Amino acid sequence: MHKRFLIFFVLGTWSLCTLPVFGQSIDDIILDIYRAATEFTEVDYEQLQSDLYALHDTPIDLNHTSDEELSQLRFLSPRQIDDILLYADKHPFVSLYELRLIPSLEDYEIRDLLPFVRISNQQSETLHQQPSIKEVFAHAHHELLTRVDARSVESFEGTDPVYVQARYRFDYRRRVTFGVRLQRPPGGKAQDLQYGAYIRLSDLTPHLHTLVAGNFQAGFGQGLVLAPAFHAGKSMYVTSAGQSREGLRHYSSVDGEGLHGAGATFRFQWGKQTRLDASALYSMRRANDSVRHHLLGANMTFRHRKMELQLTAIENLWSDSVRPYRNANYNRHYFRGRNQAVIGVSARYNHGWFDAFAEIATAQNNAPSLEGRAGERLPRWGFGLIAGSRFYPASGVSLIALYRYYSPYFDNALGYAFSETSRINDENGGYLGFDITRLRRWRFTGYADLFYFSGYKYGLGSDTATLGYDVLAEARYHSQVSNTQWWLSLRARAKQKGSLATYSLRAQWDYTSGPLSLRTTAEANLTRSKNAPLSYGYTVYQDVSLDCSRLSPLNTKVPLTLQLRAQWFDAREWTNRIYTYEHDVLYAFSVPAVYGLGGRAYLCLRWQIIPRLALYFKLSETIYVRSWYIQKHPDSPFSSRPSALPTKTDLHLLLRATL
Repeated sequence: MHKRFLIFFVLGTWSLCTLPVFGQSIDDIILDIYRAATEFTEVDYEQLQSDLYALHDTPIDLNHTSDEELSQLRFLSPRQIDDILLYADKHPFVSLYELRLIPSLEDYEIRDLLPFVRISNQQSETLHQQPSIKEVFAHAHHELLTRVDARSVESFEGTDPVYVQARYRFDYRRRVTFGVRLQRPPGGKAQDLQYGAYIRLSDLTPHLHTLVAGNFQAGFGQGLVLAPAFHAGKSMYVTSAGQSREGLRHYSSVDGEGLHGAGATFRFQWGKQTRLDASALYSMRRANDSVRHHLLGANMTFRHRKMELQLTAIENLWSDSVRPYRNANYNRHYFRGRNQAVIGVSARYNHGWFDAFAEIATAQNNAPSLEGRAGERLPRWGFGLIAGSRFYPASGVSLIALYRYYSPYFDNALGYAFSETSRINDENGGYLGFDITRLRRWRFTGYADLFYFSGYKYGLGSDTATLGYDVLAEARYHSQVSNTQWWLSLRARAKQKGSLATYSLRAQWDYTSGPLSLRTTAEANLTRSKNAPLSYGYTVYQDVSLDCSRLSPLNTKVPLTLQLRAQWFDAREWTNRIYTYEHDVLYAFSVPAVYGLGGRAYLCLRWQIIPRLALYFKLSETIYVRSWYIQKHPDSPFSSRPSALPTKTDLHLLLRATL
């Protein structure tokens, strides 16, 4: 199968490259936003894609929007959001071309913004007018998805490798959003069926701003008290680090990372520049098979002109005492007990050329005291602090400085703030970043992060205090002539964390002309560890994307979009693995780590069968060099099949119906 697939891929790539080339599709724009927002941290791609597609179907009216709506566009910084709102307040937009009059917005950011915004000619908004049931269903957007994945049998020997999913979404102008989802994981049985549902109602009355029930998420302040599990940390949006404006919102996934219950936000407005939001929420979910976790939470947010103050408090209640999986050095300060209170206060102030923010929080912790007797529990309160400021000294120049301190006893499982690790506990660090677009066609970005752990951290390979660093710099050049544009970028990164040091370099060339997009990428790294020799890894891959419906030489439009990739990699040690972002079917998450010696290729297509019915398809295959694979996997079935090459094949199919 792999030979036929590779031959087809090579011939298909050659035929695409020989076509006459006449921007980017919405799928490419969303993938680029995701790549930049999640380069070095975790963000829920499915939720992000769902939000952006909803905004694409029902664009934001720039003359009648809010900071919560605009914050869903992750590439916008807090200053850019404030500038858009201020511009619309002083003189409402007449044309989208006016976005170029906002100094903090660059051309590439406007390009990403355009698919998700619109201009309304209405003089007043009718947000709080209650639509009739007939109007809701007449103007609502319905989406029904069915997805089937057939994954590599070698990865699931003795089990069913098929993943099945079905989901339905109802959306009325983002004021009424409802969804339900069913899925069965690979190898699962009928009783392993996972399901979930959500509903979100917005602007029901002048004071009831948001009502959510079912699966939902909540985020306030900088995330020390309560934040979504997938959050914004380090990314190529360098100066957006530390921003959080989530509030209450629905959660379309069914994994264990969301909240399960209900929440409401009440809004009281005095004029256009003063408001008070009061939020309350309750959640109940299973911490494991026998323990239930109850959460009570509340938030007060006061906003006046350029100042914002927040007070957030939660109370965690468990049906049985919480204990770490096992006693170890890295978890000796983790929370233990049946109840935990967490309280935090955050503030933000924007003064045009600078934007300051901070949050301070404390969390109850019954972890054993190092000074007490063995097994003794001494209630104490851990302390967490994050503070920073963004500076805009000149047009096209953005700077950020951020400091965080999380004491060893500050441990909050529902908090996800800016951090080097996934758990905000026992960390002290400073972060500096810059983003310079002042020079024509050039963009320079980078950051330096210095962090310190006072004790043992999981995976660091050291049980003593650890000092680490993470430094990155990137230069990007952009050129555009008529309908053709291209980018050339070079990135270097050096990181030391525990006993492992990694140095990486990436070069990338992007070309877009009409319906055709090409991307050539080469990436390499070196790793150095105290107990292992110097090792390396590299990968080279070519991406081709073609929107056949925009090929002008054809007399009829072909409703087909193709994405192809051919890749070679040599990363023989796990520490040299390289994560690569891939196109996939709608709402699918695909960031495989290439590891080993071999090649990978995939074909991804979207076929708009009829205006309201689309088929998504992805076929991917990874082929390993036999000698390396058998050396690393001596018990593999391929060891007894001399004529077979080690391969992994995945097939994804998705059918989407909309009304």
